[in-house]
Amino acid sequence: MAARKLETGTPELLGQIEEGVAVLTMNRPERRNALSADMLGALAEALRACETDKDVACVVLTGAGGAFCAGGDVKGMAEGKDSVSSEALDLDSRIHRQRISQRETSGRLHKMPKPTIAALPGAAAGAGFGLVLACDLRVAAENAVMTTAFMRVGFSGDYGGTYFLSQLVGTAKARELYFLSERIDMKEALRLGLVNWVVPADQLMSKTMEIARRIASGPRVAYRYMKENLNRAAAGEVDECLDLEATHHIHTGLTEDHKEAARAFVEKREPVFKGR
Repeated sequence: MAARKLETGTPELLGQIEEGVAVLTMNRPERRNALSADMLGALAEALRACETDKDVACVVLTGAGGAFCAGGDVKGMAEGKDSVSSEALDLDSRIHRQRISQRETSGRLHKMPKPTIAALPGAAAGAGFGLVLACDLRVAAENAVMTTAFMRVGFSGDYGGTYFLSQLVGTAKARELYFLSERIDMKEALRLGLVNWVVPADQLMSKTMEIARRIASGPRVAYRYMKENLNRAAAGEVDECLDLEATHHIHTGLTEDHKEAARAFVEKREPVFKGR
């Protein structure tokens, strides 16, 4: 079957379907693919379309320009521009909208009845790390890095990271990675089970597509129920975790510590947190 372009409505997300595999590429390389309202909306729509598209058996999520996704646009936040929306909304409306966004992106990657694969050409941080962990499988370039990052910007975390990380590495290690926000290289990520394969950078997409095509050529109905069985076997309810994350994430975005951290990020210095 010939390749088919997936229309996303924005240049910030590219999409293509070929041989049963949909490849979605976050495309803001000048911001290391930091999330924007347009990108998140397009990603939600694209995942929704892929979920029911009979030509799609597997979904690959990756980033352009040598990075996966830097998470929220901290530079935009420091400039007073919310990376997801600059319009004025009351607190409850902001929380509700973030709940919807998280369910339709991380939540759908995790719950859709088709295998999903994250391909990491480089850094995955914050919400970008959450999107990586939401996928069923992960392939990474040797030079990629991961970090929860939220401690460094005064946020509590979003896009499913706390849920998925706890499932993968256990609660004690998840707490360490959130509280300290240290960078994880791919040797350590492989040891922890955060990635499934680590390959040279120039082999990332060929290895990813090899796995994706193998899945796409497999038993689609069986994969659907394998994934449902595995998700049901995991402890806890993902939607409850996503909703709580959204509430706490929006609240922490209003703190002095977050605003200080955003300024420090732009000024290339360490933030001075005050606990308020």
